[in-house]
Amino acid sequence: MTSTITHWADGAGYDGTSHLWADVTNPATGDVSGRVALASDRDARFVIDSAKQASESWAATSLARRTQILFAFRELLNSRKDELATLITAEHGKVHSDALGEVSRGQEVVEFACGIAHLLKGAQSGNASTGVDVHSRRDPLGVVGIISPFNFPAMVPMWFFPIAIAAGNTVVLKPSEKDPSAALWIANLWKDAGLPDGVFNVLQGDKVAVDALLQSPDVAAISFVGSTPIAEYVYEEASRHGKRVQALGGAKNHMVVLPDADLDLAADAAVNAGYGSAGERCMAISVLVAVEPIADDLVARIAERTRTLRTGDGTGDVDMGPLVTKAHRDRVAGFVDSGEQAGAKLVIDGREVQAEGGRDGFWLGPTLFDHVTPEMDIYREEIFGPVLSVVRVSSYDEAVALINDNQYGNGTAVFTNDGGAARRFENDVQVGMIGVNVPIPVPVAYYSFGGWKRSLFGDTHAHGAEGVHFFTRAKVVTSRWINPAARPAGGLELGFPQNV
Repeated sequence: MTSTITHWADGAGYDGTSHLWADVTNPATGDVSGRVALASDRDARFVIDSAKQASESWAATSLARRTQILFAFRELLNSRKDELATLITAEHGKVHSDALGEVSRGQEVVEFACGIAHLLKGAQSGNASTGVDVHSRRDPLGVVGIISPFNFPAMVPMWFFPIAIAAGNTVVLKPSEKDPSAALWIANLWKDAGLPDGVFNVLQGDKVAVDALLQSPDVAAISFVGSTPIAEYVYEEASRHGKRVQALGGAKNHMVVLPDADLDLAADAAVNAGYGSAGERCMAISVLVAVEPIADDLVARIAERTRTLRTGDGTGDVDMGPLVTKAHRDRVAGFVDSGEQAGAKLVIDGREVQAEGGRDGFWLGPTLFDHVTPEMDIYREEIFGPVLSVVRVSSYDEAVALINDNQYGNGTAVFTNDGGAARRFENDVQVGMIGVNVPIPVPVAYYSFGGWKRSLFGDTHAHGAEGVHFFTRAKVVTSRWINPAARPAGGLELGFPQNV
């Protein structure tokens, strides 16, 4: 029995008019589990119009009322998050505990948005000039579009829409067509929380839906997370159409292990951060930089741990699930082929995994390469799979140069027991998010998420104070109220006004 996954507009499901559908598969079995609607231009206009029609009344809704609905959504999500995690596992493939962790990290942003009143406050200066007062305010933008990737169908949208909605905007979410059901589940939860129809909408589809959001004159801003080539396209196309854009792109995250580090802690962290969610994380550690003379010992410890991992159906008692689609599995396997042909030492070959799941599941087990060099494709390209590459360097300076020479600047980590070395690393690396003995340094919700270089297009990071600023625009009001009894002398004065 397959499910039908539709759009969501005006507070209800909407089949659309395109009559075009795409298969949604269960990655652990390879079976088609549903079909998702693919939007036409006409469908996109209908969904965007739903958001546009609701935007004026929602912006005029009191901050107190908006916050009450956010709190209701938070409570519903907290009580039903296991349902959402189960849905994510069925369509993405990640193990249930990982899916539950994804929902919980998204929940942090919902909770942050519940306190948005503090960040929407303006400032005021009385008598800034004689008889003149000045105050500022932050207003919503209108309709905002969110284009979300397949690897975090709940958490990534939740980086954006709680803040956008709390600030008084309406939202059109375009989820990945690979795992689209979470978006509809969230839409229904918003309705249960009392959100007015049209404030949260879902536009399913492929490039047609994406381009409709990027080009529509009724969409004021775009938030995107995905690969760097698409992020660059989204940024350029949306900017060309006059939109505010934050486009978070790809990554090649390095974890540097210095000779004084706790090697057991570092080995645990490398396995957890390299293979969790089958490596399908923009913050996954894909390169371990071992500063000699520790490489032989560290690689042996990582290999020992990696061989204990169980790969299989994410609903069972396993450590790692399948990759999201057969095409993606084959792409990652192609990188393993490439690394082997380029001369890297293949310590553990994930192509040989015996998975605990369906014979036709999209399986690739944890893969470990040693003696990787920066010229190899497995180092240069974002693989987005369970492939960990070990690069050996002779010094701290060589490790930092390797990171800073990379085109990406999303996340990095250093493992050391030397506080001075950690502080130096924090200053030296050209990366947006840094972990010290923390392998996946995803900031908490009240800080902002985002990288440097080709990992971010646009100037604004996700959530935190930067997220609030992205989804609002500032006004400054200068006012003077005349006391008729003490009216100042009038007269014409064409010189530039001065504050006195």
